[in-house]
Formats: sequence, C-alpha cells, structure tokens
Amino acid sequence: MVDLNGFSFGGLFDVELALENLPFVLGGVPMTIAVSFAGMAFGLVLGLLLALARSSEKKLLRWPARVYLSFMRGTPILVFLFILYFGLPVAGVELTAYAAAVLGFGLNSAAYIAEVNRSALNSVPRGQWESAHALGFSYWQTLRRIILPQAFRIAIPPLTNIFLDLVKATSLAAVITVPELFQKAQIAGGRTFDTMTMYVLAALIYWPLCSIISFLQEKLEKRYSRFVK
Repeated sequence: MVDLNGFSFGGLFDVELALENLPFVLGGVPMTIAVSFAGMAFGLVLGLLLALARSSEKKLLRWPARVYLSFMRGTPILVFLFILYFGLPVAGVELTAYAAAVLGFGLNSAAYIAEVNRSALNSVPRGQWESAHALGFSYWQTLRRIILPQAFRIAIPPLTNIFLDLVKATSLAAVITVPELFQKAQIAGGRTFDTMTMYVLAALIYWPLCSIISFLQEKLEKRYSRFVK
C-alpha cells in the first residue's frame, strides 16, 4: 500500500521556483536543438548510404552494413556516448562534449534511419528502376530524380518519429557535460535543492518542443500527400 498522507502537489512542483529558474533552464534549449538537428543530419546521410549498402547485391557492401546496423541497434546510446567521450581519449582521440554527442547520436540514429530508408526504397515499384534504365538514366540519376523523391514521402512519418526520439534522447548528453536542457535542469535542481520541480519543468519544456515537431510533421505529410494518388 502507498501512504498518501501528507502528500501535496506543492511539494511536487513549486510554480514560483519554476518560473524563477525558467530562463536558466530554457538556456539549454538551443543546445538541445543544435545537437538534435546536427545528429539527425549526420544520421540521414549515413542512414541513406547504409540503406543502399544493405540493399546491395554485393556482399562486400551488404554484410558490413548488416553488422553495423546490428551493433548500433543492440548498443545503448548511453554506453556509446561514454565510449566516445571518456574512452577515446585513452586511444589519444579527444572530442568535445558537443562533438561526441553529435557523433554518438548520429551514428546511432543512422542505424534506425537506414532501416526506414531501406523499407521506403523497397516500396517504390521495381518498374520505376527498369523504366529509368530504359530511358538511359544512370543508377545515381535514377536514385536522385525518381526513386528518392517517392521514397521520401513514404519515409516522412517514421523519420519524424526517429527525430522526436532523438530530441528526447539528447537529455542523455547531460552525462558527458553537454549544456543542454536537462543538464540545465539538473544544475538548477542542485542549486535550489528542489530537483523534482526542475525535472517537471524540463518535462514541461520538452512537451511543447516535441509537439511543434509533430505539428510540422503533419504539415509536411499533407503537403506531399497531394502528389500521392
């Protein structure tokens, strides 16, 4: 049984304290956005290359891609961040906290993006490739002008979900001293001795931030759905 005697929402969330520390905690939002967008951009490029390699008929490309995807999807991102930031200096490679976070999130998200891209690419009818080849298009011309535009429309919803997860996962970057939203909340919590209020405040900031991304996703889907018959 849980004893709720003496419980008060005032003890859970101090509105006055939250408003007082809101500017400081919001100061971490730009870094959260920077890490998210940079990590996603890197992941999109690498994810596309991995998807093409994963779908290749050449074993020399397909199997390394499969091993990479299996490793990244089976490795906690937190462990990977520790390896990049605390482990690499042992080998003589030092990264800034920001660089380690972008690299870690980019390499990790690329594995999930690759599977989304592969599924989207495979959803485009094979006849599109054959028709383009008959018209004299090269592989890369066909991919860029015909296949990718169609695959992109299919991939928008799952890619947005990956980005949403990435935005929330940036809170893990606090453990390697990246001054993002959650780390600012931790600092404020230690300074005010009210960590619960600061954690709830952080959650209330993540919520509208992710809601804006979801809203933009819907707009993007509606825009491209006009071209889908």
